[in-house]
Amino acid sequence: MRFRHPDGTTVHLAYCTNVHPAETLDGVLAQLRDHCEPVRRRLGRDRLGIGLWLARDAARALTADSGALRGLRGELDRRGLEVVTLNGFPYRGFGSQTVKHRVYRPDWTDPERLAHTTDLARLLTVLLPDDLTEGTISTLPLGWRTTFDDRAAHTAHTALTTLAERLDALADLTGTSIRVALEPEPGCAVETTADAIEPLTAIGSARIGVCVDTCHLATSFEDPRTALTALTDAGVTIPKAQLSAALHAEEPHLPEVRAALASFAEPRFLHQTRTRTSAGLRGTDDLDEALTGRVLPDGTPWRSHFHVPLHMPPQPPLTHTLPVLQEALAHLVGQSTPLTRHLEVETYTWQTLPAAQRPHSRAQLADGIAAELRLARDLLVDLGLKELP
Repeated sequence: MRFRHPDGTTVHLAYCTNVHPAETLDGVLAQLRDHCEPVRRRLGRDRLGIGLWLARDAARALTADSGALRGLRGELDRRGLEVVTLNGFPYRGFGSQTVKHRVYRPDWTDPERLAHTTDLARLLTVLLPDDLTEGTISTLPLGWRTTFDDRAAHTAHTALTTLAERLDALADLTGTSIRVALEPEPGCAVETTADAIEPLTAIGSARIGVCVDTCHLATSFEDPRTALTALTDAGVTIPKAQLSAALHAEEPHLPEVRAALASFAEPRFLHQTRTRTSAGLRGTDDLDEALTGRVLPDGTPWRSHFHVPLHMPPQPPLTHTLPVLQEALAHLVGQSTPLTRHLEVETYTWQTLPAAQRPHSRAQLADGIAAELRLARDLLVDLGLKELP
């Protein structure tokens, strides 16, 4: 979906396809047919943006076969879909029964992460619509914190500096600018937007910036305006933003609130949980640890890294952090010039919601994704952007 900003530039809105992960090229093609095109039809659009997730096997197949890459591009065109951004965070196995910490491997100390991201950048230059010359890729925020020491940070710096050089060369070769964005996430070496400033200014390239995920921003209790102003003041770019909402519990000490939270504790993904106290931010690496370990103070609100559908807050006594998303979006694209032009709804947790809220068919999932995109569209229109055909 495309929108005209009041300054005349185009802002793109997509949804991320990691919600229905496919590991192979055949799986990606089926995904476009079975999921993405039905969402487009529900929205009544001739064209729909998708934030494509290409697992390592699918990316390798496309890198090795230019005919297959052209075929994927043709299939996107035939189904009324366009790709301006890729989700390069998960490497493989995102559809596994248990993902948890595996999603952070390989990290930016592993040469395979650099190789994979380079491949994605080259592929994106072909997948971009003909009228566009700028694409973005989100990636993990260096690595998981417990395995990330000073030596690891130095290795990651070298890898990202090499990536920036490769992106410069790719732009010279193709005329297409691809930018990569580290996505701060609770528990990682770069947990907050503030944590991103030092490593990114050390790299010193506009090709490498931050992907602002508003669920992660909220989970860490970051103030959107303060966080985004600090990035721009430091000269750190924001190539893309992910529109998402975290799980919020206002009174986690109450038994009924803890019971409601327990319905969101599940074995597939990590749901890092945080609270803000007078002594600072406190947290656990998963929701069940917060509920059973008695290590997290419960006298102040909790937020959990669980991507709750934008249009569908959980039943009381819980809610979600849509107001944080709205405030962030106003700062990202509601000013005289947008800080980013690539927006992506990333609710990958549909199938791990409590049973009563979970979709039980492809049609129900498509309905839900379309509803999220309608809400995001309305927020953009309210900020003065005009939806384009």
